[in-house]
Amino acid sequence: MSGAFGLPLVLDGSQISALVVGGGAVATRKILGLRDGGATVRVRAPRVSDDLTRRAVSDEHLLIERLPYDENAIGDAMLVVAATDDRGLNLKIADDARRARRFVLVAGEPGAGNCAMPAVHRSGDLVVAVASGGVPRASTRVRDALARRLDSRYATAIRAVARLRQRLLADNDRAGWHAAADALLAEDFCESVENGVFTERLAAWQ
Repeated sequence: MSGAFGLPLVLDGSQISALVVGGGAVATRKILGLRDGGATVRVRAPRVSDDLTRRAVSDEHLLIERLPYDENAIGDAMLVVAATDDRGLNLKIADDARRARRFVLVAGEPGAGNCAMPAVHRSGDLVVAVASGGVPRASTRVRDALARRLDSRYATAIRAVARLRQRLLADNDRAGWHAAADALLAEDFCESVENGVFTERLAAWQ
């Protein structure tokens, strides 16, 4: 997958079923990221990390199959992640997934799949994803820099605006919502959140 042709999408994780082949450290990071996004994850590997074993005990949306991979393992998975320590096997998984017309990513080899998992920062309903053309450490560094700024103040502000929008639209007051959006989500939105002015502006719409 070439970064030049990336197509960013935000998916409803609760509607996504994923297969991750592999149970080591890399696979574990991918799996936990998918679960954080709400996806249902099936893990196929003869051996899995202790972290995954513990998580699966209390997580009904994380299923571990302690079996070797075969092409029938893909099943109804919408997304397939090849994250074993065997490059040849990873490439076979990618080929099988493409033939089945599924989204597939290969850990460590972004060009071998048709999608990628970006570095993600979550602050409430604010989700920031960073991709860097297959250079994971660069994505992580940029994500971490953004995360230092986009802290819980943003989560609180966005949650408040979402509640206000819901209330005004429920009252069929679209004009009110547009006026509120103009006032609260102006070009200085970020600065207002960080210097406390946003809270003052919001009070006028309570």
